[in-house]
Amino acid sequence: MATFIFAASAIAQSFDLNTAGGKTVTATPVAEFNEPWAMTFLPDGDLLVTEKPGRLLLMSQDGETAEVRGVPEVDYGGQGGLGDIILHPDYANNKIVYLSYAEAGDGDTRGAAVARAVLTQETDGPSLRDMDVIWRQQPKVSGRGHYSHRLAFAPDGKLFITSGDRQKKTPAQDMDQNLGKIIRLNDDGSVPRDNPFQDQGELAKTFWSVGHRNLLGIAFDSNGTLWQHEMGPRGGDEINLIEPGRNYGWPVVSNGDNYDGSGIPEHDTRPDFAAPEVYWNPVISPSGLVIYSGEMFPEWQGSGFIGGLSSQALVRVVFENQSNGDLATEAERFDMGARIREVEQGPDGALWLLEDRAGGRLIELTPETSG
Repeated sequence: MATFIFAASAIAQSFDLNTAGGKTVTATPVAEFNEPWAMTFLPDGDLLVTEKPGRLLLMSQDGETAEVRGVPEVDYGGQGGLGDIILHPDYANNKIVYLSYAEAGDGDTRGAAVARAVLTQETDGPSLRDMDVIWRQQPKVSGRGHYSHRLAFAPDGKLFITSGDRQKKTPAQDMDQNLGKIIRLNDDGSVPRDNPFQDQGELAKTFWSVGHRNLLGIAFDSNGTLWQHEMGPRGGDEINLIEPGRNYGWPVVSNGDNYDGSGIPEHDTRPDFAAPEVYWNPVISPSGLVIYSGEMFPEWQGSGFIGGLSSQALVRVVFENQSNGDLATEAERFDMGARIREVEQGPDGALWLLEDRAGGRLIELTPETSG
């Protein structure tokens, strides 16, 4: 028997947000989840949602929610647990999904892992089968922070994985560890031969870029350009234009300070490192990133939308190609009154948000309708 969990009756009423262009957006709470972390839409409009404690849920368009069986065991605690969920580019034919999670190691260690599996929807409910772990953070370390493990497919079908520094800082510059890196793999987990670091060891052959901290958003725009954001320390949250083989400087440089108050040299002191296109002081604590391409909000096409955790906001960023290179700027910010963990675009062009808490709401953003 499938296990159905219905949306809570105590979900709040819809509320309105005013845009910088003077239009009104209606925010409609749809369902509640237990520490939701990520979501992705299936071609038929159904929605997959991960909950950090370890559940994967399939919500139908009529609001019924069923738990997906076969999810790997997760190491839940701190920032760790079940993470991202995305579809294979050819999901319509192969039904393959990819999910990331924190995995226990020997002793008091753990690290992120990425698995792929086939999603089946049988009469007794949805399940994952033929699970294959295709990537792991190396090494597993102590602590429960900065897994990152966001996933995205490039237009050419290559899989990108963000691998956080696990709050250890120095691994981000260590070519013998895959912490603090962006990883590029083939869809089966094998390593493309055209990755940029071919002469610095076998592990480094998986790297696309290095020198990162805690990368909780990654997306390609309509031109195939890769954008990524990451949390700074005390200040210095970043949006970066990601290019192969570049070093983004962490922990050598940052536009923030260490948590103990000690300073870090800023990016402009080391022009050999790639500097961020945008940085924030005070921070927004970015999580989740989608670059909008829908018809429901035509004025937002090409904009990036970022969930804000400590800022409790939805942040819109515009990307422009000007004579001095690719630039990004914050265009507007919507006060959501809650930590926003994830942002996605729905099949019809609506924007969808997940709140970061027990009982976190799934919220749909649509244009206000007259009536």
